[in-house]
Amino acid sequence: MQVKKATNMKSVIEVKNLVKEFRIGSLGRTRVVHAINGIDFEIGEKEVLGLVGESGSGKTTVARVIVRLYEPTSGKILLNGEETPLRMKHKELVSYRKHVQMIFQDPFSSLNPLHSVGYGLTRPLKIHRIVEKDKIKNKVLETLEEAGLIPPQQIYDKFPYELSGGQRQRVGIARAIAVQPQLILADEPTSMLDVSIRLDIMNQMLELKEKEGVSYLFITHDLAGAHYMSDRIAIMYAGHLVEIGPSDDVINDPKHPYTQLLKRAAPKPEAGLEPEKVDVGGEVPDLTNLPPGCPFEPRCPFAKPECKERVPDMVKIDDGHFTRCILYKNRSEQNEIKKV
Repeated sequence: MQVKKATNMKSVIEVKNLVKEFRIGSLGRTRVVHAINGIDFEIGEKEVLGLVGESGSGKTTVARVIVRLYEPTSGKILLNGEETPLRMKHKELVSYRKHVQMIFQDPFSSLNPLHSVGYGLTRPLKIHRIVEKDKIKNKVLETLEEAGLIPPQQIYDKFPYELSGGQRQRVGIARAIAVQPQLILADEPTSMLDVSIRLDIMNQMLELKEKEGVSYLFITHDLAGAHYMSDRIAIMYAGHLVEIGPSDDVINDPKHPYTQLLKRAAPKPEAGLEPEKVDVGGEVPDLTNLPPGCPFEPRCPFAKPECKERVPDMVKIDDGHFTRCILYKNRSEQNEIKKV
């Protein structure tokens, strides 16, 4: 089932049955890592889709495949309704990345330590021919200011090691918005920053969304951050999307047992920010040897024998709200489900 947006806004990016596999090992002992397993979603204009899951769920791989740092194994990626080649030539890749940019998790390793901030932002403007040569520096200064780096003249000639973590991440944001993209893939952009400046960075990104008309795929393991940033939230587990829907619906009324588990494990302000102790049996599946059924079945308190047989289909719960769980295949069975 193709998961559609909850509104009629125009789609910027559509992902259909996307698969990414990695081969590891050598000397005839190769194994296949099933990192992404046939996922579907789309993101509309000026929309933020939060992608949430634990480490190893495939979140970052999704972003790197969409931005074409990794080539997809199979599936389709449509930009503005037009299908893009699975294998892109250099010119096609340059044109594509004019529309799709990425903010990386580690702001230090994503910036070249040998080049100044000004040089790092000048390159994309030249490559994509955003402005005339004699206006490039002024454009860089404007972009730095847009990203909250004030005064920009003091940042322009500095090197990454001379900046704080928050400043480096703002440079990463500035680099992403410099080419005026339609979509930015933000891979846990605040996870390596001090708590005191995380909210500032998220607010800056939301301001840029309104000002520049950009859409985001906001990747995080933090449900609260996803709720704050996102119009819709998608939950990922072992390379599968297991739930997707409006942000308030997914947070306040989670349907999939894994989403319920994530909510219980999140820090709670009313409990002094202490997460609830969650006792979950089973193991996270080996991505080189995925079971034929639901990947969450070994840890699910509601598992049934048929959960071992095949991966459930996406089931529509409400307008724009879908979940991949056998307990919802017949809506009458929903009454059996209790919160984990």
